[in-house]
Amino acid sequence: MKRTAGITPPGHSSAWTVVRKNLSLYLLLVPGVVYLIVFKYVPIGGLVMAFQDFNVFAGFTGSEWVGLAQFRKLFASPDFYKIFRNTLLINTYKIIFVFPLPILLAVMLNEIRCLPLKKVSQTVIYLPHFLSWIIVSGLFINILSPSGGLVNQIITALGGEPIFFMSDNRWFRTVLVVTDAWKEMGWSAIVYIAAIAGVEQELYEAATVDGASKLQQIWHVTLPGIVSTIVLMFILKLGSIMSGGFDQVLTMYNASVYETGDIIQTYVYRIGLGKMQYSFSAAVGMFNSVIGLVLTVAGNMVSRRLTGRSIW
Repeated sequence: MKRTAGITPPGHSSAWTVVRKNLSLYLLLVPGVVYLIVFKYVPIGGLVMAFQDFNVFAGFTGSEWVGLAQFRKLFASPDFYKIFRNTLLINTYKIIFVFPLPILLAVMLNEIRCLPLKKVSQTVIYLPHFLSWIIVSGLFINILSPSGGLVNQIITALGGEPIFFMSDNRWFRTVLVVTDAWKEMGWSAIVYIAAIAGVEQELYEAATVDGASKLQQIWHVTLPGIVSTIVLMFILKLGSIMSGGFDQVLTMYNASVYETGDIIQTYVYRIGLGKMQYSFSAAVGMFNSVIGLVLTVAGNMVSRRLTGRSIW
């Protein structure tokens, strides 16, 4: 259709007109955009350190360019395979054992019909999320203490020997998985509770008329209704498999459990800041980010093929 000069076609508005009509909403975006630029995009320029022998006093422009030397050093390091294995194992255990728990919790909370009890339960379950890992670590260090800790008191009362949970390589990963579940399970359930609230009530009514039990309603109505949310959260979790748990591990581990507890982020922290090997730690961080990106893309592709649902 031929446009008439000076007349905006019906259904079309200039970008500036849209901005002016929704100026207050766009202003609300400014803090978030500034945050992303300053803390997410600007630091990307620092990745050049991974290809340099970075010197703090010489800066980016004066430091010697060494190409892939830092990555060769990384792959030749005996510590690399240990921290890579630990990172994968710890976060894989969290996906296997922790990821399903918020879904189960959301379904259980949805079935509570007493509103006051439901509100109290949600508040109690959400509370640990708002505690810092410093507090949570101190709490569990005391609870699991071999001398006077509640858990070891129960073990010794049953005739067992005290267990050094925080210093024993056989138990440390289990402690990480359990404490992560305790702290984040309730908060993660919020997403699934919101998804369940969006399931059509008519489907439950129809299932009831057909004689479906509560378990059958959950299996055939609730879970299919939130499967897209489950897939989305799983892909996001898969993408963070190489970068999750830094605060938790840093506040809980010690030199005696480096063998099973040292992960990529804590290694970068110790090497980069402790020994001032900035280029080497930048190479480790870049490798970690690339693996996370690959896992996210791969998980999205697999999900799209198997379930027909994906992020993009």
